[in-house]
Amino acid sequence: MAKESKSENIKDPTLHLNRRIKEIEDELAKTKYNKATQGHIGRLKAKLAQLKAAKTRGGGKKGWGYGLKKQGDATVIMVGFPSVGKSTLLNAMTNAESKVGAYDFTTIKVVPGVLEYNAAKIQVLDVPGVITEGASGKGRGREILAVVRNADLILLVLDPRDPKHQLETMKNELHKTGIRLNQQLPNVKIVERNTGGVRVRSSSKKLDATTAKGIMQEFKCLNADIIIGKGVDADDLIDAFMKNRVYAPALVVLNKSDMGSDFRLQENFIKVSAKDGTGIEELKEMVWERLGLMRIYLKKIGKKPDLKEPMIIRCGAEGITVKEVCRRIHGDLVAKLEYAKVWGSSVKYDGQRVGTDWQLADQDVVELHF
Repeated sequence: MAKESKSENIKDPTLHLNRRIKEIEDELAKTKYNKATQGHIGRLKAKLAQLKAAKTRGGGKKGWGYGLKKQGDATVIMVGFPSVGKSTLLNAMTNAESKVGAYDFTTIKVVPGVLEYNAAKIQVLDVPGVITEGASGKGRGREILAVVRNADLILLVLDPRDPKHQLETMKNELHKTGIRLNQQLPNVKIVERNTGGVRVRSSSKKLDATTAKGIMQEFKCLNADIIIGKGVDADDLIDAFMKNRVYAPALVVLNKSDMGSDFRLQENFIKVSAKDGTGIEELKEMVWERLGLMRIYLKKIGKKPDLKEPMIIRCGAEGITVKEVCRRIHGDLVAKLEYAKVWGSSVKYDGQRVGTDWQLADQDVVELHF
């Protein structure tokens, strides 16, 4: 029997992975957490994460519309169950002409559209409907979720048919494929060394040093200093080691609001009706804000600024500086820049002289001096 099982595993690696995952999940379920088992539990969780990543990795034929490249100033991807109205919503938001039908799997490939808003060109992609176990390959799920990983913003599109179940399923499938919605990178710093073993400094009450060392051991990190911030737990530390994690902002969109819906979600959401246009303009504004886009107008010395074609920049947590504007034009200009003059809401008076680290605001006008 053992030989047959081994042969079966060779023929079907997925079956072997499923068995190993089940074994570790069963062991975790029956292992009581205490000082004696902390390190062992940490290793089990790390091994489980690596096996699940191996299961969801790859999988998918080339082609089928998945050779799309990111274009425009940002990329938004709509995710939802079949027949929640994503195609109709895409058409309402963009210049796309996605096929629309009142039956499942109308969209059998990725359909792109362009949302033009505040002078920005935002690529919006409609992917086939996500279904349960999509991350494991069911219904071409791996191909679909591989595209979603490229999103700068994910729209979780629901309809009034049991939206709580739809949302929970989508979040679960995205999480299994390494996509972390509305989360920041774990507050973990790892400095590897050649010798000395593992030294842990933790400010978190959710993760003890023994569990952390067990996780690091599973990832073959045997000599390092690790600093763990407040609120970090074992799953966060595992995410810090995994190479397949993607952190993306998300918006929850309830489509077909014209049909009526009486439900509550723990998360904020926007109601729209792609059919009659209700809430579409509000959704566009929310997309702009969640993407963190800014318009910066450039002005040549002695000339009027061109207010028709701004530079569109995605604003990170640190904001946008004059230095970043220079870098976007050409990297060599940063070293040559002496100062800039700025008109707009970020300065006290128009034409204020500022340095390269000056934080700019949306619709500022910038004049560079070299």
